[in-house]
Parts: sequence; C-alpha cells; structure tokens
Amino acid sequence: MDGRAVAPAAGTVLNALATGTGSAFAIDLETTATVELTDDGGIVGEVSGQPDADTTLVERCVELTLAEYAEPAGLEDVNIGARVRTESEVPMASGLKSSSAAANATVLATLDALAIADAVERIEACRLGVRAAREAGVTVTGAFDDASASMLGGVTVTDNTTDGLLAREAIDWHALVYTPPKQSYSADADAAACKRVAPMADLVEELALDGRYGKAMTVNGFAFCGALGFSTDPMIDALPDAAGVSLSGTGPSYVAVGDREPLTTIRERWTDRDGTTRLLQTRTDGARTT
Repeated sequence: MDGRAVAPAAGTVLNALATGTGSAFAIDLETTATVELTDDGGIVGEVSGQPDADTTLVERCVELTLAEYAEPAGLEDVNIGARVRTESEVPMASGLKSSSAAANATVLATLDALAIADAVERIEACRLGVRAAREAGVTVTGAFDDASASMLGGVTVTDNTTDGLLAREAIDWHALVYTPPKQSYSADADAAACKRVAPMADLVEELALDGRYGKAMTVNGFAFCGALGFSTDPMIDALPDAAGVSLSGTGPSYVAVGDREPLTTIRERWTDRDGTTRLLQTRTDGARTT
C-alpha cells in the first residue's frame, strides 16, 4: 500500500515567537512525500539527495499517523511499518517552512497509503504534523501558523498555544523570495529577544486580523530583523514597491508580495545580493494527495 502527497512552502506575516500568535501564507514551492507501508513494524525515512539528513520529523509523522489511524483503516492487527521518502523544492533552514511542508506531505501520504486521506479533515492532519514537529524538536512554537498555511493554502492566522485557527483567507499575490547563502534553524532562534518585541507583534496581529496583510508583514519584518539580528537592507530595497515585505520565519529568507511588475523591479535589486531569488505565486490551495 503506497501513498503520495505534496505540500507547499509558506512565507511569514507574523512570527509567533513573540506572543504565540502567528500568521503565514502558502507559496508555490512544494515538498513531496511518498510512503510505502510494510509489515515489519519498522519506520525508515529518507530525504532525496541528502543521505545524511535528519529524518526524525518524517518518521515521527508516520509513527503518529499510523498510531492514530491504522485501526480506522482496518489494519490494527498488522505489524505495520513504513518507508517514507521526501524530496523538496524548498531550501532547508531558510525560513520558508520546509519542516511544515515535509510534515504535512508525510502525514497526508501516510493517510493516502492507508486509503483514508479523504476521510480525515485537513486541519486535523495538520495538527498531527505539528505534534510530530514539537516531539522531534524542530520548532519552538509548534509552527501551527506555518503548517496551517501549508496544509490549507491562502493566509492563516493562528493561536499556536492552542493550535487554534483564528482566520483564513484566500489571497492572490505574486511573491518574490530572496534567500541569502546561509541557513538559520528556528530551534536556535533567540526566543527571549523575540518576546521583547511583543508590542509590535500585537500590532501585527491586529493588522492581520483586519485583513491588512501587507502592512502587517512589513511591521513584522522590521521588528524581527531587529530581534534576530538580520539586516533590514533587503526590506528597504523592496519599499515602497512591494505591498508587503518581511523576514520570513527566523530567516534568512525575505519575502515580498504584490503585483508582478513591481516585484520584477525589486528582483533586479535583490539579484545584486549574494544568494538566490525566486518569483513565485501564492497558493490558495494547500497540501493534497497525488
């Protein structure tokens, strides 16, 4: 029994490290997971092209999904195991929610292998992946904001302390992503420094819940660049042409959103910097089986 699913990456509107409330939006970079069920009880993970990659997260996603749903799938008496393989367009440790995309794709692929993917609500599948991420130690906040945007598509606002979905809206932006040539792991972020910008995070939350996502993410970007020690220069390069621009997650990527033509102008500025730029679409659909 095999399953396959894909999940998109995401950009940040509000970093949840300050207050526990976060907001993110899906972008058109995908992670694919394939799961093959076995009868040997073992769970083995693999990341395409990265033989030494840590597979704890995806293995935990499979383990939790099987524990929760093997019985509804009629496989409670089977010594069930799995082989899971992921491949991704999303650069790791870049602030573009690679872990959330991998978790969502893996949970859905496992449900697909169990032949019950259509019977499980997407938000519940998302929460299972968030639980796996916490238990695997790859996130500080649980990243329900990032995971919900990836799983559901559009932009979401969430309470990461309760895994509550506060708002979701379909959006139609172009998104320009600049990724410097370094990595930044969210689990290593200075959470204490982030909490000191909580008043700004409260303002960002207010703007986001009012649907003013561009202004929200720009305020977020300036606040969290300061808290996390990232340069605001790429943000200045993007203003005033972008509808919004922010450091994404805990960096190092920056994401600007708006219409294609002004983002093309910004891209000319960003390509003078070391690293890579990508001009993408936002995604109104989220993770899906294939």
